[in-house]
Amino acid sequence: MAHHTVNPPQLPTPKGFSHGTLAGNTLYLGGQTALDKNMNIVPGGIVEQFRQSFSNVLTTLAASGGQPEDLVNITIFLTDIPDYQAHGREIGRVWRELAGPVYPAMAGIGTTGLWQADALIEITAVAVIPEDRLIRP
Repeated sequence: MAHHTVNPPQLPTPKGFSHGTLAGNTLYLGGQTALDKNMNIVPGGIVEQFRQSFSNVLTTLAASGGQPEDLVNITIFLTDIPDYQAHGREIGRVWRELAGPVYPAMAGIGTTGLWQADALIEITAVAVIPEDRLIRP
């Protein structure tokens, strides 16, 4: 099966990776930290970093015609699980604002560090996009 890279122009230009890889109608979304277009981690703590990271995921998803309800799996890597848990209600509000009441299979994994030293969170995901909405690069 052929696969295609998905690198939306709204996100930083990737070097050595792709924001997404489309295989058939399954989109594998690469890890997204809270990088803005200028390659800076957004300030403001875990809630704002969640907002930026998840928005980056959704930007790549939309570039392939996907919508939040197409997400089937999300993995969230965290450098501080208690901080994430302490802000769970706020993060939940951000989730519903961006994705609505859609909750795919998820995992939260603690880690000692991420690629960017200031990153508190990284999100990877998998989506299955219906053929009638699918946009191939």
